Amino acid sequence: MTSTGERFERAVAIMARLRAPGGCPWDREQTFDSIKPYTLEESYEVVEAIDNRDWDELRGELGDLLLQVLFYSEMAQEKNLFTIDDVLDRLQTKLIERHPHVFGDRTAPTAADVLRNWEAIKADEKKKRLAAGGGKSARVLDRDSVLAGVSSAMPALLEAHKLSSRAAHVGFDWPHVSGLFQKLEEEAAELQRELGNSASPPASAAPLEGGPRPQIPESLRHRVEDEVGDLLFVLVNIARYLAVDPESALKRTNRKFKRRFAWMEARLRAGGRAPHEVSREELEALWQQAKEQESQPEPSRSAP
Repeated sequence: MTSTGERFERAVAIMARLRAPGGCPWDREQTFDSIKPYTLEESYEVVEAIDNRDWDELRGELGDLLLQVLFYSEMAQEKNLFTIDDVLDRLQTKLIERHPHVFGDRTAPTAADVLRNWEAIKADEKKKRLAAGGGKSARVLDRDSVLAGVSSAMPALLEAHKLSSRAAHVGFDWPHVSGLFQKLEEEAAELQRELGNSASPPASAAPLEGGPRPQIPESLRHRVEDEVGDLLFVLVNIARYLAVDPESALKRTNRKFKRRFAWMEARLRAGGRAPHEVSREELEALWQQAKEQESQPEPSRSAP
């Protein structure tokens, strides 16, 4: 029976063969930068498979994600930067050093204790790295900042979640979720004030009625963008406080919106019409029907 190690070594060998002379022309042309978009795509497909509870699909998507690791490692070895063995060694060392309550003499009876230890250990690792002259920190932050190392290249929702989590671990957090809802109301009021101060009418005239939305003056656009960003940041904090992943939550709502809108379109198509051909009131009525039909339990398939 083939062991896990043998399977892994075969996958590494296949990747090396694809990049070798006489291998796959497409694989040989790829670079670190050209592969990056695929890494993001595969990561999101893993998340989608988990959200859908499609375990067979997840098995394949995890393989695709592992392929990205093998691809980067093979390209790095070709440039004499590091090898897949270095990646595995770094991973094993990190797992052991960051779990002293399992492999050492520290105690962490709760998940919260584990997270506090984790942040303290990472901070210590960062200091050692900087003392040795290695590592790269965010340019806009002091190297000792608790926020250093949160990449600005990640999706904005995830970045906001990580930034607020780091701050919360050192005590910069709301004592109760009610404070966050109060902050949400404040930020919404500030956005409304900015729009109220605009010489243009509020952006509320629906394009369904034939006219384009009023444009926000350029002098106001940056302030409005700031206020919308503040609103989103508070919402991410609410999600974090409630232990909800904001990215997954928004993805779920996106899928729900697509599902309901498709139901509306199907109903209209059955009558020979399209969404732009009906009134806003009728669209709203259809939307409510779409919501209601989703909430109804499926009919029993058992025999009467």
